[in-house]
Amino acid sequence: MPDLPYGPEDTPWQKTFSHLSVLEKIPQVSAPAGDPRDSYPEVPEVPYAKVQLPASGLDTEQYAQAEALFRSYVDQQTESFIGYQINNDLSLKERLGHYLDRHLNNVGDPYQSGAFTTNSKVLERAVLDYFASLWNAKWPHRDDDPDSYWGYLLTMGSSEGNLYGLWNARDFLAGKLLLREVESGTQTPSNVVYSQAVRQEGQSPNAYHPVAFFSQDTHYSLTKAVRVLGIDTFHAVGSTRYPDENPLGPGTPWPTEVPSVGGMNGTGAIDVDKLAVLVRFFASKGYPILVNLNYGSTFKGAYDDVATAARTVREICAEYGLDERRVHHGRGEDSAYDVRPGYWIHVDGALGASYAPFLEMARDAEIVTEAPPVFDFRLPEVHSITMSAHKWMGAPWPCGVFMTRTGLQMIPPRTAEYIGASDTTFAGSRNGLSALVLWDHLARNSYDDQIRRAVHAQQMAVHVHDRLLALQDELATDLWVARSPQALTVRFRRPNAEIVRKYSLSSETLNVDGAERPYVHLYTMNHVTEELIDALMQDLRQPEAF
Repeated sequence: MPDLPYGPEDTPWQKTFSHLSVLEKIPQVSAPAGDPRDSYPEVPEVPYAKVQLPASGLDTEQYAQAEALFRSYVDQQTESFIGYQINNDLSLKERLGHYLDRHLNNVGDPYQSGAFTTNSKVLERAVLDYFASLWNAKWPHRDDDPDSYWGYLLTMGSSEGNLYGLWNARDFLAGKLLLREVESGTQTPSNVVYSQAVRQEGQSPNAYHPVAFFSQDTHYSLTKAVRVLGIDTFHAVGSTRYPDENPLGPGTPWPTEVPSVGGMNGTGAIDVDKLAVLVRFFASKGYPILVNLNYGSTFKGAYDDVATAARTVREICAEYGLDERRVHHGRGEDSAYDVRPGYWIHVDGALGASYAPFLEMARDAEIVTEAPPVFDFRLPEVHSITMSAHKWMGAPWPCGVFMTRTGLQMIPPRTAEYIGASDTTFAGSRNGLSALVLWDHLARNSYDDQIRRAVHAQQMAVHVHDRLLALQDELATDLWVARSPQALTVRFRRPNAEIVRKYSLSSETLNVDGAERPYVHLYTMNHVTEELIDALMQDLRQPEAF
């Protein structure tokens, strides 16, 4: 064999490109018209020209300079971050940095290991069991026990949990077959797994047309979810089919959401009496009822009275035969059917579901005198719960938990032999690092630790509320200071843009007695210190702060 003109570790492919840049073979593309810096939002600390990516990439010096600018910006904003319900009290890199060089993908059902073996499902199951116990669900999960829980860890936050919960609710109330009905052999999976229930003679024409209800303090992701999923809200159905029959004010326009207690300037909890009036109207016409309740609403941190609202919905549905109804999958009374309620209660516990159980424990131990209302699976009417784990617990990225009961689990749209597991989740490929981060947090923090943190956060919220009231007196200016009962957030008049940006304050304009009031709020998450609050108060004292 003749000697080759290149070393033994080279290949013809490597030799071909050893002296040639691929860029030389690519036609040069002219720069786009205009400068992106003219239209993109400005981040003064990180000039866009420093991070823009040319085809050649950045050289070592350019990369180091750009990364240093971005790192400084993130560190600076993190130090004064109080406007959103995010826990920045993180210390993960020394323990878990190893896994950033590993791909962990929890694709498919968490209770099926699957063919994609570099997953963290064993840790995911431990985290899910933890929350099943915390939320008083029956655990462990068992495929053959419809009363046991089923759930998974979200790759998004509670927005994904809300999407999945409402998707599950839509199919349940529309009479689609459930997973257990196919697996039991009572139905043939090949052609009816996603079939629509068959309306029987004498059944309401609205029997499988679910209608959604949520309050005016509900997170915007609910509006997005019902639109994406094609679920009609009570406002949409009322405005089109019953335009003059608004039961809260005959002849007046239908409200877009269920009013909250006290309106926009109230506590933020759903008005159960008005919810009852609206639910009764649609239940009387045979519509299945889908209700979202908030447990730690986004801006006001309010807790809906889940127990009272859920019981009220069930009792109204019982009056109209919607508490237990036969759902037929064929014509005639002898066709296969199952019995299920004509209502679904979903709890968006993005923030509150993760720490309120520990406040309840603190109350029972007489450490505090009050705790938020019951919201979990002790209530038989509650069908699903979601929680954002990056909020109270803390994580470097959005993640969360969705949970329902095994007997309510819907069928995946199709089988997924490719991954070696059923894809019963919303996201498909799911971030396996989330399970690791949450497992790490729960493994290192006992119930006692969690109770102390929850109580401290509550006490800090009371303290900040008092300090803002004192500042209001000092400045002789109405700062509109308010805190909903037991919330971790305090809201007040919006200060100038510089202060809003420095502290990452979340803003919302509320209509109070016909006047628009621009508010901000802050959250007393675990990383918020007395020193940080001191700095904020000092800034709020400055001339032109408001």
